[in-house]
Amino acid sequence: MTQRAKIDTDSRGTDGGGPPVEHRPAGLTSAEVAERVARGEVNDVPVRSSRSAVDIVRANVFTRFNAIIGVLWVIMLFVAPIQDSLFGFVIVANTGIGIIQELRAKKTLDGLAVIGEAKPTVRRDGTAAELSTSEIVLGDLIELGPGDKVVVDGVVAEADSLEVDESLLTGEADPVVKKPGDPMMSGSFVVAGGGAFTATKVGREAYAAQLAEEASRFTLVHSELRSGISTILKYVTWMMIPTATGLIISQLIVKDTNLKDSIARTVGGIVPMIPEGLVLLTSVAFAIGVVRLGRKQCLVQELPAIEGLARVDVVCLDKTGTLTEGGMDVTSLRPLNGSDEPYVRKVLGALGASDPHPNASLQAIIEAYPDADGWRCTEALPFSSARKYSGAAFDEGGGEESSWLLGAPDVLLTEGDPALAETDHLNEQGLRVLLLARTDRAPGAPGAAEAARPTALVVLEQRLRPDASDTLAYFADQNVATKVISGDNAVSVGAVAGKLDLPGAEHTVDARTLPEDREKMAEVLEENAVFGRVSPQQKRDMVAALQSKGHTVAMTGDGVNDVLALKDADIGVSMGSGSEATRAVAQIVLLNNSFATLPSVVAEGRRVIGNITRVATLFLTKTVYSVLLAVLVVCSQVEYPFLPRHLTLLSTLTIGVPAFFLALAPNKERAKPHFVRRVMRYAIPGGIIAGAATFTTYLLARHHYSGEGALEAETSAATLTLFLVSLWVLAIIARPYTWWRLALVATMAGAFLLVLVVPWLQDFFALKLVGTTMPWAAVAIAATGAALLEVAWRWVDRRFPA
Repeated sequence: MTQRAKIDTDSRGTDGGGPPVEHRPAGLTSAEVAERVARGEVNDVPVRSSRSAVDIVRANVFTRFNAIIGVLWVIMLFVAPIQDSLFGFVIVANTGIGIIQELRAKKTLDGLAVIGEAKPTVRRDGTAAELSTSEIVLGDLIELGPGDKVVVDGVVAEADSLEVDESLLTGEADPVVKKPGDPMMSGSFVVAGGGAFTATKVGREAYAAQLAEEASRFTLVHSELRSGISTILKYVTWMMIPTATGLIISQLIVKDTNLKDSIARTVGGIVPMIPEGLVLLTSVAFAIGVVRLGRKQCLVQELPAIEGLARVDVVCLDKTGTLTEGGMDVTSLRPLNGSDEPYVRKVLGALGASDPHPNASLQAIIEAYPDADGWRCTEALPFSSARKYSGAAFDEGGGEESSWLLGAPDVLLTEGDPALAETDHLNEQGLRVLLLARTDRAPGAPGAAEAARPTALVVLEQRLRPDASDTLAYFADQNVATKVISGDNAVSVGAVAGKLDLPGAEHTVDARTLPEDREKMAEVLEENAVFGRVSPQQKRDMVAALQSKGHTVAMTGDGVNDVLALKDADIGVSMGSGSEATRAVAQIVLLNNSFATLPSVVAEGRRVIGNITRVATLFLTKTVYSVLLAVLVVCSQVEYPFLPRHLTLLSTLTIGVPAFFLALAPNKERAKPHFVRRVMRYAIPGGIIAGAATFTTYLLARHHYSGEGALEAETSAATLTLFLVSLWVLAIIARPYTWWRLALVATMAGAFLLVLVVPWLQDFFALKLVGTTMPWAAVAIAATGAALLEVAWRWVDRRFPA
């Protein structure tokens, strides 16, 4: 899949690429651009990194449970004291907190998106300059190089061995050679060569504009955490309908009591069934995660990526740009077969001048051998990661012509060539080696590589990232397997991995020996850690093979050859300095190009998932005991024991305040699947025990107290039991204990004690313990409930392990 391009290096000017200057289109003039802007022919697709402010407010305010609570709140404002309407003010505060936090996250995301935005090179008035995609107008001439993303539809105007990958649009894996006049589709990207195209469709008319806009939006979907919470809320809603209906009938019709008091107690039974703060806390936890990562120059293009990376158990790393820094240095030149070193230097200088879009290796050669010595390039073949070499043909002057290839020694040399032994020796030292070879054929002609004669070895040294070793150690400590997957020589890759103390670096696998069968490939991948000479398609196949074994795979990279694997991985991570194509398909972009940021992302995801699992248990335990109490009240034909103010107090002290602190606390626990099952296996027995203990106290109190004020005394005793059991649920959830977790539980207990002993708080919350017998009985029943909780949850751990 190559095309030869004729290039006249003497006449193309100082820009280093493209056709001769006199034939080069100048692009639109400033006046023509102004006319098109006035006509609205601008690429005005809104590339959004986050939801709009209106969407955020709507999502936080207009929820199913806010509607239910809102109606109940309005009713309570008319029929009961303000104390019984406190739950409404809590919801308003919660919703406000959610909106503020998401707006903060939006601001962070929008700011980072501007930094990480692709800026294509547009030629106007004969001058090329980088512009924002939104500044492109119809008819603009847009230049392209390897790794550049095609941002609008157009027609090829210039082609210099231009190869374009359209797989993200068509599914066709092979690159397509483009010639002048061929169509270009937005969403494709350049894999080799260069050129320019004229924009024919901009804005919403472009082929991939709608897809690109949708893909770049801040999204809260495709998250196990969120889908699990949605599933729970769906079942809670269905449970609430019959329970609440039965409670309303029993309180308003069956019992002949004061109407306003009956309404208040009915609402008191319905409100706690709603886990209204659970969605809020999830949003807040994610939003704060975005802000925290944003401060570390990490752009989360899809919010669930924070959660996804926390679930990853295999990280596939591309060596170049990830473990090593982008730049290289030429350390030595080793002529072969008696070649003249000064002549070889001229060849390398000419090769560097022949490529207008040099990769990192060729850039190092250009810096070491800047003199092209007036040679004229008659044909050029750009580097391709699939081919593993580049080339050019030259007119040296005086009637002398030559044709050269520059690339991987183990690709260009036949097996057993003496130069391969020297190459292996250099690779073992972690050095990168390129072979310069002369060929009798045109660089892009069939069999050019087979006809190549070795002329010199170019030895390059890669710069290791100073933080790479610590990052690899972090993943090993977290039981995340690391696989180094590189297109470079396998021995060289292994040497680099060895310098970074990566386990398994001594057993490097040459990917050309990998079996094509997915299952057999997966077995080799699981047994080994370092792979060299991996083709772009193989990277994709390796990701799929690991996924077939049940692994959650993250892929990092910065080059065009990584795009397909990044797209197919569960989580794609791109460097900010990487190609536009890699940044476009990745869920996470490390704008500071620091691989060391990844542990922060993993830690943030684990904090979110682990803590939300904890607090979800608190919320759903309350839902379970509220439903159980309502059912028991309906079946027993008694007054509902609580007013809304009682349950507002209990929810605040045992769930609301503690959940906020627990949701934002550090948590390094590895993320586990089956969120719904893991939460409900604790919430159901916890809720049943809490509800049963509370109702037992309530029934005993009904027999113990009589006369005026009996119902208030019964309510107070039941409230004491429910608080103590709920506090014990909190105490279990807060484990393992730290000083602040113990202080949190103790503070909540102290706050409730304060309500019981301060007269005006007793009156405000209608809580007053009468006598000593029943209060101590309530404590004893709560202690029994706490013991049952310990037994039940330990049994659950054994019977239903996570």
